[in-house]
Amino acid sequence: MEQNKTKSYGSALYTIITVFFFWGFLAASNGIFIPFCKAHFNLSQFESQLIDFTFYGGYFIGSLILYFASAASRVDILNKMGYKNGIIIGLVISAVGALIMIPAINSGSFTFILITFFIIALGFSLQQTAANPFVIALGSAETGTHRLNFAGSVNNFGSIMGPVVVNIVLFGSAAAKIPADQVKIESVNSLYMILAGLFIAVAIFFWVSKLPRVTSDEKIESSSKANLPLGIIFIAFLLILAADPLSNATGIAQSVFVYLSLAIILLSLMGSVSASAKSKAGWGALQYPQLVYGMLAIFTYVGVEVTIQSNMGALLEKPEFGGYTTDQVAPFISLYWGSMMIGRWTGAIAAFNLSKNVKLILTLIVPFIAFGVILFVNGVTGTDVSNLYPYAICVAVLIVGFLIGQQKPVRTLALFGILGMVAMVIGLLTTGMVAIFAFISGGLCCSIMWPSIFSLAVTGLGKYTSQASA
Repeated sequence: MEQNKTKSYGSALYTIITVFFFWGFLAASNGIFIPFCKAHFNLSQFESQLIDFTFYGGYFIGSLILYFASAASRVDILNKMGYKNGIIIGLVISAVGALIMIPAINSGSFTFILITFFIIALGFSLQQTAANPFVIALGSAETGTHRLNFAGSVNNFGSIMGPVVVNIVLFGSAAAKIPADQVKIESVNSLYMILAGLFIAVAIFFWVSKLPRVTSDEKIESSSKANLPLGIIFIAFLLILAADPLSNATGIAQSVFVYLSLAIILLSLMGSVSASAKSKAGWGALQYPQLVYGMLAIFTYVGVEVTIQSNMGALLEKPEFGGYTTDQVAPFISLYWGSMMIGRWTGAIAAFNLSKNVKLILTLIVPFIAFGVILFVNGVTGTDVSNLYPYAICVAVLIVGFLIGQQKPVRTLALFGILGMVAMVIGLLTTGMVAIFAFISGGLCCSIMWPSIFSLAVTGLGKYTSQASA
């Protein structure tokens, strides 16, 4: 990749990470929007999950569109246009989607709303495909994970703000809550008008900013052999989307179609590793096993991350988990996404040139500072956050994990994966606040997943980096 290694890219990094804030803000807001839509449109639990599925599906479809368009034109489109322009175009697409949300909400059509979420996510897909390798390229590959942790910490600050802001816009302040079925549509319209304006403003900011051009001049060979497994994965994605109507038509449980699609995805990717090992020609970026394993890891991690937040509202409404109403779940959603901010703020410490002792001290105190920020953001709205104080125990466990991991991506990834499994088991076997904190701590364990997996997956891919990022 072209880059001036002797030049400081600090200002460029700070510019790029602005978009990370908006990804977190909107993605976390879905945790509030899902129970609102469930109540407003009288949706089943499965139907309400289609919001996040469509949103994150837009990321996947957007990446596939870019990949196949590049393959058909035999030109790496993102590499040709440049990462900066890719981010700008992505912001404009998301702005258009946010504006379309207004007539979608007014129409009362849930399908129209899902389509709009898909359009917004298409823009996010292009932004992420450009921004993630851009961040890694602004320095050495060895410190790429730490820069992504830093960018991710900004993403998660947006994540704790999103549920709080959207909760106030939809349901009002803590002193004057509005039931979900009485929320005025005008409140939702105002929210998306503001988001569209912010997307456009950031796009203009990027347009006038001077950022280094990070591209590759190397020619990329044809990757026609990768089309079949990617096409099969796309069909598996559609199978999940069609699970409800297929279940109604056949009488087979929805879960069967979901598990079948997951099995298809797993077998397709593993088959790609086996086939590309015999002959690398024609596989493009998929010839690298670390990329395929990274795809599997990110697929699993994102599934866990989204599943927790998508079902958190429904879980909290159950009597054994507190019996909270829709307008009372925002602090928990905010804490969940804020947990990722805690982990990424801690992980970002290694991105700075500090002495070993200073890094140790910051590792001990930064997580609690981040936890304090989460409590403060929720507390200023008038919400009682005293029931969240015991979560500090989970934060302490995170610190121990970082000390054992020693900022090494592979070790840290394995350790937090194990801690995440333990937390989910505790959540499944208990009830009340213990179970709630166990599930929310999944955010702490997921916090280091994306930067660690992404950096490990694309390191050493050279001219295939932008293709792999898609």
